[in-house]
Amino acid sequence: MSMNIFRLCGDMSHVFSIIVLLLRLRVARNAQGISVRTHELFLLVFITRYLDLFTTFYSLYNSVMKVLYIGTTASIIYMIKYQEPICSSYDKAQDTFLHWKFAVAPCAIISVITTLLGNGVKFSVLELLWTFSIYLEAIAILPQLIVLQRYREVENLTGNYIFFMGAYRAFYILNWVYRAYNEPYYHHHYVVYFCGVLQTLLYADFFYYYLTSKAKGGKFTLPTARQHCVGMNVGMLW
Repeated sequence: MSMNIFRLCGDMSHVFSIIVLLLRLRVARNAQGISVRTHELFLLVFITRYLDLFTTFYSLYNSVMKVLYIGTTASIIYMIKYQEPICSSYDKAQDTFLHWKFAVAPCAIISVITTLLGNGVKFSVLELLWTFSIYLEAIAILPQLIVLQRYREVENLTGNYIFFMGAYRAFYILNWVYRAYNEPYYHHHYVVYFCGVLQTLLYADFFYYYLTSKAKGGKFTLPTARQHCVGMNVGMLW
């Protein structure tokens, strides 16, 4: 993958989101409002996508970023689940999304179907796992968004972490557009496009309330599901 300003901004947004979350865990010494299930999904995404670390060398930058994503995500999971006093503050009762049943399993089935439709029986295991990782990444943030909806009041660093995670994918959409217009032999990946747009849309509601709170300078509070529905109905009337 060639480098351009949008890809670089996307990568740096991703790295910054990880740094912010690690800082939040280290400084606050608690995991309130953080979903370990989202990070378990992201770790599975990175492991299944970056198995080519053992088969292909693209560049030092590429290899370092892949190892960084896997290592930091694994360390976040370890801190939340096993490191005191952080693990004692993790509220399992709020982080209840059945991610193996409603995220991993459906994405595995869809990836097998789409890979078979696209390549028939002649496909590699690495290709299948890569496709699976694309589908899974699109919805990996769902457990985290559900946890925030239940807590409603979002801690500042937690909000910044999720904002930069969303910005990462938004920049990658711009990267795809840029490459499509500027690289004559660019290969289009429509599954990647669909999943990238879906992933960004999942952040849209969060972006709205995040930017609104920053503009007003007040606390970042998400509405309840009832308040959100009422707001949408009022908007439709106008």
